[in-house]
This record gives sequence, C-alpha cells and structure tokens, in this order.
Amino acid sequence: MMGVFDASIRPIREDTLHVRLSHGLANTRAVFDDPNLLAHAGLAPLAALAERAGLPELLAGVRPGGPCGSGAVTKVTCLVAGMAAGADSIDDMDLLRDGAMETLFGGVRAPSTLGSHLRSYTWGNVRQLGRAHRGFLAALARDRRLLPGREALAFVDIDSAQKRVYGYQKEGAAFGHAKIAGKSLLVRGLNPLISVISTPLAAPVMGPVRLRGGSAGSARGAAGLAAEAIGTARESGCTGMIIVRMDSAYYNAAVIGTIRRNEAYFSVTVPMNSSVRAAIAGIGDDDWTAIEYPQAIWDDQLGCLVSDAEVAEIEYAAFVSKKKSEQVTARLIVRRVRARNDKAAQGMDELFPVWRYHAVLTDSPFELVQAEGQHRDHAIVEQVIADLYAGPLAHLPSGAFAANAAWLVIAAMAHNLLRAAGTLAGRRHAKARTATIRRDLVTMPARTARHGRRNLILHLPAGHHREQSWLNLWTEACGPPPIAA
Repeated sequence: MMGVFDASIRPIREDTLHVRLSHGLANTRAVFDDPNLLAHAGLAPLAALAERAGLPELLAGVRPGGPCGSGAVTKVTCLVAGMAAGADSIDDMDLLRDGAMETLFGGVRAPSTLGSHLRSYTWGNVRQLGRAHRGFLAALARDRRLLPGREALAFVDIDSAQKRVYGYQKEGAAFGHAKIAGKSLLVRGLNPLISVISTPLAAPVMGPVRLRGGSAGSARGAAGLAAEAIGTARESGCTGMIIVRMDSAYYNAAVIGTIRRNEAYFSVTVPMNSSVRAAIAGIGDDDWTAIEYPQAIWDDQLGCLVSDAEVAEIEYAAFVSKKKSEQVTARLIVRRVRARNDKAAQGMDELFPVWRYHAVLTDSPFELVQAEGQHRDHAIVEQVIADLYAGPLAHLPSGAFAANAAWLVIAAMAHNLLRAAGTLAGRRHAKARTATIRRDLVTMPARTARHGRRNLILHLPAGHHREQSWLNLWTEACGPPPIAA
C-alpha cells in the first residue's frame, strides 16, 4: 500500500550495487614487471595440436621468393597462432612476444618480419598455402569428433562477401555490393569467396577460400572452388552424400555442372524470372504442404519474423537456352509465405491471399520438407563470415593483393584450429563461436615456473570457470597420440 512504511524493507547497501576493488583504488597499483606471466596460455595446446596434425610439414611446400620469403614454416605458424589468439592486424602479432611467450615458444617473429614475409608472396605461393590449408583440415579431421556423421551426410556451403577497405593503395580494391544493416550498398573493398564444410551434427569448418577483386561477380571462380571444396570434404572423411548449398548468385550451368561431375548433389536458390513464375503458377492448390518453423526466421521481403509457410515441388528444366549437355532438369522446391496485410487494422481486408515465393533448384534425394529445411540452413556460412569479420578479417592488412590473399587462407587455418580445439575441449565448446573458444580456452592467464632444468610448469588460475574444458584440451593435444581405430 502506497504511503505506508514497511519496517521489513531495508535500504540496499552501496557495495552490493557494483563490483569494487577490495583495497580501494588509492591503495592499488599496476606494474608491468613480471616476466613469467602469460596472457594466452591456451596457445600451448593449440600449438601442440597443430604440430600433431602435421602443419609444419605441410607448410614446407610453401616457398615464397626473395630474402623475406624464407622460413615460411615458422612465420606462417606464428600468424596462425596470433590469429587464434585474436590478432586482426600485423601489429597485433606483437601479442606473441608478451611476457613469457618466448619461454614457452621458440621461433617467435616480430610483426614487421611477418608483414615482410606476406608481401613476398605471389599468387602461386598463395595456391601453395591453400594446398597446405586443405591438408591441415584433412589431418585435423582424422579425429571423428570434428565432423561427426560425415560418413552419412555432409554439406558444403559457398558464399562471398564484400570486405570493405579504406586504403587507396589496396591492390584489387574496387566497388561492389555489400549487405550492411539489411541493405545492399555499393562499397569499395575486396571480395573473399568462402566455402565451409559441416554435417547435421557438427559446427562448420572452413574449406578452400579465395580472394578476388572488389568488382568480381559472385560466381567468378565458384565452379573451381566448388570442385576443390568437394575434394577437400572427401579428404576430410566425408565419404557419404555431399550436398553443395548456394544462393542465387551461383545459379549457373557451369557451377552446377561442376558439382555433378564431382558426384555431389546441389541445392541452389533460383532467381524469380518469368520461367520460374510460370512453373510456380502450375502448382495446384492441393499440392502445397503446410510447415511450421521450430524457430521464427527473418523474411527480408516482408520485413518481419515468419514462423509458418507452405512448400511444394515441381519438375523444372533450367538453362534451356544452352546446349543440351549444360541443361539441368531437377526438382524446383518452392516455399511460399503469405504476405502481411498492413491495412487490415484500417478495415481494408484482402480479397484474396497474396504470397511471397522462394524457389530452390535441387537434385537432393531427401523428401520435400527435409530438403527445403536443409537448404535454409545454408545461412550457416554467414555465421562463419561474421566470425571472420569479428576476428582476423576485421582488417586486410597489406596493400599487396597476394599478401591479403595469403592472410585470408591463414585465417581459415586459424578458424579450423580453433574449431578442432573446441571439439576436444568438450560438448560446451564443440559448437561454440570461435570468439567464445578464444575467450574461454586461448586467452587463459598463466605463470611459468621451472621444475629442474627441463620441466616447465604452467600455473593457471585456481577455480577457473572453464578449468575442466581447458584441461580436456590440454590432455587431448599434449598427451599421448590417440590409438588408431
């Protein structure tokens, strides 16, 4: 009751409202004077994991020319470790020299040395680095926990993104379309083409990647990348069915033909042209199946969340204007969502329902509802791109195009190393974002101490909230190698 004093209500103490220094600010000092401290102790098991997967041997085939091109094994390994710890520029690689890092690791190089090394790359060297990246993923995937269920079904997702740059001396930078805050804008940048590999049970790992000029069309080089991605998936143990998922930018005969020649299935969004609209008009009213999404999804056309829709399918012949060997006849799966009537509140009811249509061309052997749902999961590649943009691809560090292309490949290596580390740490991190894995497992503080001449001990925080996960990773990466199945 208002205005009546209740003696049971006590004023809240000031020290319960916020976290305070226990000794007060005036009695606390900060001094950078301990050479035995580590800020990124989690790099120790990551380095052991990379070495166990044979990364140094794979990098031995990367041979840039010039005086700065030597030592690719050491320098690329430094770049991978720096990106795994959160470095998103050449200057950030200085974190590898903090505190006791040189006590724990040998061969740490200065950021200027790493930058000079990247600038020595040619496009051929970038392709050598890409071969090492694919081999590294295959070696990490020998542990079945990285891609569980791969023997039955795996997905390869292909997408591109315009990475905005601001330096006027960036080679290859040009204007292209990028989606920013839900709107397609023309921005100056470079254009990474990215593939990811996943299963229904596994978080995505990065397959082959390729950097292109900013004005490159989305489908440029996509056929070759699709062939490489399917091959990488096979090398990584995906011996069962592979479905390549793409958006409408890759709806062309060359890409689909390449996928079929490599014995994989395709699932690609179809642009709404007159032929597709005519095919949709031929679907009968009784052929539609109602579906309800477990979670509401955002519809860009309607500008709202959608939780229900209807799906149907019809046979469709695509690319009929091309020669017969390039024509594709497959299933046209159509999802329709009822358009929102914004004027219903004003008493203006609709005379007949208006629908928004989304079409997918696929040769997937799965039944209608399952095939349509699998295609919508193609959005998983956008989550990987977001992880990259919040991490090592926050910047493209060089003015040289080949250096930035190499940076992209190394970022893919670091992503896969983090993903493998999260898998080994346990269920909590098996599907976590790479930023979460980095925060919980890599940026772990520690103090180094010697026990005798040869034994180094890492003292970690007592009672750390991710202690067991970190120890799981340490045991898996630094313990005896697993017994071959």
